[in-house]
Amino acid sequence: MQCPYCGSKQSEVVETRESSDLDAIRRRRACLSCTKRFTTYERIENIALIVIKKDSRREQFVREKLKNGLLKACDKTIIPTEIIEKTVTEIERELRGLGSLEVESKLIGEMVAQRLKRLDKVAYIRFASVFKRFVDAEDFEKEVKGLQRVSNL
Repeated sequence: MQCPYCGSKQSEVVETRESSDLDAIRRRRACLSCTKRFTTYERIENIALIVIKKDSRREQFVREKLKNGLLKACDKTIIPTEIIEKTVTEIERELRGLGSLEVESKLIGEMVAQRLKRLDKVAYIRFASVFKRFVDAEDFEKEVKGLQRVSNL
């Protein structure tokens, strides 16, 4: 590892810590030439996931797109940003754990809907209206009645 201060390639690891979500390792290093300290991060290189859209187009999975969709659905709700970020991380981990490099957008939508249904009913209805392509008020009504049935069980 090259020192950002003097350019020397001689350094030693002074301290190692895992990040809170276990997706990176933080290392404090000391340069053996100039004795200054610097931090490096070690992460697993993620293999690109491909999302198969409804019209059969393929595009690369973009974590920010998933996060933005959740943020829109959760707008003006009490769901904290940390919970949204955690949900995005869970979904991405689950997708990568499937063992396939390609995943259908429908599956991602179902995963989001499932989690939103548990987190906040209003956010779920907002998301479902786009995901399930509601056309009129009856579509909303059916979905709300379905939620009420599940809540009454």
